[in-house]
Amino acid sequence: MILKNGKIYTMENGRIIENGFVVFNEKIEKIGDMADFKETEEAIDLKGAYVFPGLIDAHTHLGMFEDSLGYEGDDGNEETDPVTPHLRAVDAINPMDNYFKEALYAGVTTVGTGPGSANPISGSFTAMKTAGNIIDDMVIKENAAMKFSFGENPKTVYRGKDRQPATRMATAALIREQLKKAADYKDDLDNYEKDSEEYEKPEYDIKCESLLPLLKKEIPMKAHAHRADDIMTAIRIAKEFDINLTIEHATEGHLIADRLKNEGVFCNLGPTLSDRSKPELKNMTFEIYGILEKRGVPVSIITDHPETPINFLPLCAALAVKYGMSEYGALEAITLNPAKALGVADKVGSLKIGKDADIAVFDKIPLDIFAKTKYVFVNGEKMYGE
Repeated sequence: MILKNGKIYTMENGRIIENGFVVFNEKIEKIGDMADFKETEEAIDLKGAYVFPGLIDAHTHLGMFEDSLGYEGDDGNEETDPVTPHLRAVDAINPMDNYFKEALYAGVTTVGTGPGSANPISGSFTAMKTAGNIIDDMVIKENAAMKFSFGENPKTVYRGKDRQPATRMATAALIREQLKKAADYKDDLDNYEKDSEEYEKPEYDIKCESLLPLLKKEIPMKAHAHRADDIMTAIRIAKEFDINLTIEHATEGHLIADRLKNEGVFCNLGPTLSDRSKPELKNMTFEIYGILEKRGVPVSIITDHPETPINFLPLCAALAVKYGMSEYGALEAITLNPAKALGVADKVGSLKIGKDADIAVFDKIPLDIFAKTKYVFVNGEKMYGE
């Protein structure tokens, strides 16, 4: 497949090709300026259309809270146990959900999707493509992050059940308790592997086993936190257990922007295209994107689908620019940055030789409210277009 005469935003080190071409099969094979293009009848002439890597949303619940369904399609929160690290999103995602197609039509080709925020520890997130109908074939990275939740959600859910956590203190305590158990379990396994004669192999513990990739820094703590104090609690615990961290939502991140910069924290910001539906959202503002960008905090823009429908991801980026974020920063926040947050930037997030041929073509820059999707390719296969 060949695309020619397109304005190509590679999202690699700011490189924009004013009039270029892309050659690809399942992977991107060549990309360059039209001055270096050898004419072929097989090429699709884009006639100046805008070419981007497939858009990415690092935090959704796509396929977990299904479209047009109630309890029957609600598989995002296991509200029977506050500590469930052993739950895996891949076992709950329904790829037949209508919004997978709507994501594709909007140019969104990759998402991070996983459990909600009812539990202090909810389970693992999956990074996956939005094209396909068999989840096993759509997954890029099955275990991309471990979901943790701070603030109002866990205490609201379990206060009504007359059990922990009913306070922020209990949420943090339950998280620490499980992480300590997992750390001890890891030490026992390490000792056994070093000397099986001296040490006994610990009895299998599915919760502790599920947290080993986190403790080994293979995946990050994906910490749901809106209020500034909850963000700091997540940072505090991550430091205590020496684990990597991304802050999800970070609604009050602009109030502690310098601290976030100093801590080197990555923030997946949003959803902002919604109402202030609970107390911890009272300081929500679209200005947060520009504020954190100017402070040097790495960010991606998220919809938290279905809180904001996944197909409005480009609109969220456009509004971020309207309220102070740079145009390129907003584009990076829906392409390469979320790929980095999910640990899949070696495969998606930019147009680079050797990466997956996930390409979205628009008639205008996707930050334009009137932009229309012309073509979408996933793994080199045309999923949408003429």
